[in-house]
Amino acid sequence: MTTPFIEMKGIKKSFHQHVVLDGVDFEVRLGEVHALMGENGAGKSTLMKILTGIYERDEGTVLVNGKEVHYRSPKEAEQDGISVIHQELNIIPTLSVAENIFLGREKTIGKTGVIRSKEMEEAARTYLDQLGISISPREIAGNLSVGKQQIVEIAKALSTNARCLIMDEPTAALTEREIQTLFEVIRSLKENGVSIVYISHRMEEIFTICDRISILRDGQFIGTKAIQETNFDEVVHMMVGRQLGERFPKRNVKIGKERLRVEGLSSPGVCENVSFSVRAGEVLGVAGLMGAGRTEIMETIFGVRKKKSGSVYIDGKLVSVSSPWQAIEHGMAFITEDRKQKGLVLQMSVRENLTLPTTNKVSQGGIIQSKKENEFTQSLIEQLKIKTSSPELEVKALSGGNQQKVVFGKWLGMNPSILILDEPTRGVDVGAKKEIYEIMNQLAAEGVAIIMISSELPEVLGMSDRIMVVHEGKVTAILENDEKLNQETIMAAATGGESV
Repeated sequence: MTTPFIEMKGIKKSFHQHVVLDGVDFEVRLGEVHALMGENGAGKSTLMKILTGIYERDEGTVLVNGKEVHYRSPKEAEQDGISVIHQELNIIPTLSVAENIFLGREKTIGKTGVIRSKEMEEAARTYLDQLGISISPREIAGNLSVGKQQIVEIAKALSTNARCLIMDEPTAALTEREIQTLFEVIRSLKENGVSIVYISHRMEEIFTICDRISILRDGQFIGTKAIQETNFDEVVHMMVGRQLGERFPKRNVKIGKERLRVEGLSSPGVCENVSFSVRAGEVLGVAGLMGAGRTEIMETIFGVRKKKSGSVYIDGKLVSVSSPWQAIEHGMAFITEDRKQKGLVLQMSVRENLTLPTTNKVSQGGIIQSKKENEFTQSLIEQLKIKTSSPELEVKALSGGNQQKVVFGKWLGMNPSILILDEPTRGVDVGAKKEIYEIMNQLAAEGVAIIMISSELPEVLGMSDRIMVVHEGKVTAILENDEKLNQETIMAAATGGESV
């Protein structure tokens, strides 16, 4: 058995009276990819922040390479070879790749402050070559795809002689091709003895790339399993403490009349001649590679972007939608991909976020009626099972899954007839995903027409009645979701290999 590079024993941490970690054990061996999993709010991030010196532990010990450590900052952890690649990348878009790799550690001529650019570029090229990636050290980082920016972050970590990389949701914004490239890089790092702590909610990835998996639940350590000795159902049970049943709950809905029809929709640089329809009670999945134009097509329909041509019909009637407010008036709702930037006002309370688009329902003569507002808020919290200590709690204090439920609640309060969901389960745990799927099924049963954009093909296949595939702003296929349909057929259409 390989000696642990990192050992965390009996870690305890509380914020005020709230216990976040309660005697957690965690170890990482040299040259292994170790998954750290748990529902949102299980304590994963807190544990890693204690390891890297962002938080002070209340109790417990941390050993690195057999020696007890007590880091006071991420810089100290970095000096011992522990680096973090955050979900929100720390790339400075206006600087070159080489400048990003050596940011804060620039190579200079003596104490003059004059940067030795050529030497930095040569060193950067060495790290990039080590990762097997062809990126020019002189390229401006902001011009790179998210996947390549992530490789730059890995090269930056390697330049500090990292022996352990902590990757937080590393594939959340990557294309399928970029994910495969990342996996090749991870395997290469592993062969060179680098350890990876891999935090992700994507179960398929865990079973593809990881060696072992450790589970946290409600701040407690549940156990560690070798990947080859466990399975999806066991991992889910360890995470949530109960059987979830089917991963994608079955929906038995009678699909009704056409709710939305789009004909010949075009928008410069976004989409061309897009036509499709969705019916009451139907879930239309939208698949395609990152950058294919899936989100942009929906933003055009919703009035966020200007259309050049095309027609939109709602319940058989031609409508004009040139702004989101007009879309809302026509019964459309749009749950955006980026909940923190576009879906929520993080400094506002749960109550304020839930009632934001529907203040007319809880006001009279332009004045909000507190009793009405509180009753309305409480009904949504109960309906969606939002875990919050109070409706007055700032929404940024909630876990990712509960934040996503608040975004749902905000729009459900207006009783939409058409609901557009853009990556509705991104960054949420398996338990919260199941609850979101059940909400979708409930809405479909009530006659809501649902359009769901997702980069997770198992989710698209598991939840959709039909699947629309987009490639470079065009619809390449609209497929009936039956037992014959598989991921390969969808990917063929997503890469332009099939037409309607």
